[in-house]
Amino acid sequence: MKQAITAKLKLELSDAQKKLVRETTLAYRDALNYASKIAFENNKMSSGVALQKKVYNQLRSVFGLPAQMSCNVPRQVGATYKSLWTKVKQNAEAISNGRTKRRYKGLDQAPKFVSRTCTLNYKRDYSFVKGKVSLITLSGRIKVKYSGYYKHLELIKSGAKIGAAKIWYDQAKKTYYLLVTLNLDVPELKPEDIKEIKGVDVGQRYLAVVTSTQNQTQFFSGKQVRHKAEKYHKARKTLQQKGTRSAKRRLIALSGKERRFTAAVNHQISKKIVSRHSLIGLENLKHIRERTNRRSSKKASKKQKKANRNRSLWAFAELHGYCDYKAILSNSLAIKVPAQLTSQCCPKCGHISKQNRPNKGLTFRCVACNHTLHSDLVGARNIALRTLLLRQDFESTGRISAVPHVSHEEAKANYLPRFLELRWSADTIPTLNEVGWGS
Repeated sequence: MKQAITAKLKLELSDAQKKLVRETTLAYRDALNYASKIAFENNKMSSGVALQKKVYNQLRSVFGLPAQMSCNVPRQVGATYKSLWTKVKQNAEAISNGRTKRRYKGLDQAPKFVSRTCTLNYKRDYSFVKGKVSLITLSGRIKVKYSGYYKHLELIKSGAKIGAAKIWYDQAKKTYYLLVTLNLDVPELKPEDIKEIKGVDVGQRYLAVVTSTQNQTQFFSGKQVRHKAEKYHKARKTLQQKGTRSAKRRLIALSGKERRFTAAVNHQISKKIVSRHSLIGLENLKHIRERTNRRSSKKASKKQKKANRNRSLWAFAELHGYCDYKAILSNSLAIKVPAQLTSQCCPKCGHISKQNRPNKGLTFRCVACNHTLHSDLVGARNIALRTLLLRQDFESTGRISAVPHVSHEEAKANYLPRFLELRWSADTIPTLNEVGWGS
């Protein structure tokens, strides 16, 4: 099994070296914008190969880029246009299905590249030589000292497979970093390696609720994140009304700060969720925002607008991604399980009803057996049960999919009856604690 991680290396540049790197990154950014303009003028082409034929000579002669960089630029621009075309098609489908009336405007003009970044290929544009990194610039190669997280440095020294890298400029610290891709070989997980089963229910009031088949539970509140989001929203609103150049610069700084705060919280949560030799079940929430009904901004009340805003900022996919790669590095595995009916099904008796969650609140009360529990914990238990069932399939077949294919109606029909037979009890889960398993 392979896992890619990114090592962030701080480049200790002299003044002369910093000037050379600055010239290179700015030329690369200008080349991206030139290639983007050419692609837009040619029917918004997304083929990197076709775009390279049109811009390669200009990138070499006008912008002075080395050969490999002149190939990387059209590839990057082509990938950007592919992503935008995907969003255009998804928007057209959403309009035809009546989910929205807004037209996506991402391709109304040529995408503009602003960040001072530069993509480098290993052993062509950069390499590691005797404790230093050799970087290519417009005026030749330079050798630079670097520092970083000690575990990442050990991986580089021990011969981890190194991939492409990016030069990234931190405007606040006025420092250049090299973001290096490291491809790690991780031993394949076997059924006998799994010592623990976990289910993770994600939400907005509680970012994650985790339970294991040993009845160990963790709650991670989203109160702090929502408070910060509201604080940033008020600051953005004030700055947008002001509209000055300094206000716009502050808006850019705020957006990065909020994004980093959310990422830091998700990193902390995922680190606590993941443990060694465990199978972690995550809800498959693909297209959840499209499936959720939201009132348009013109008809929405102030409370509804706030709810819509919080839902848009909900970074559950980022949390899932962090759990995924941390699990692989811990000799564990995170898998997606179907999310259907996990919040309506009683884990004790199996009764399914929307009335089990009055007003969609935090209290789950089964109308059949009167089993009462925190609603998010009920979801986590149902996810853990479904993960346990997939683990049994893993033992019998020797194979497991990180994302079981249950989008097809026939596959759903096969899986759901099996899921609905599951019960959270000491009879069906022998690993549950003798005391408190039914609570």
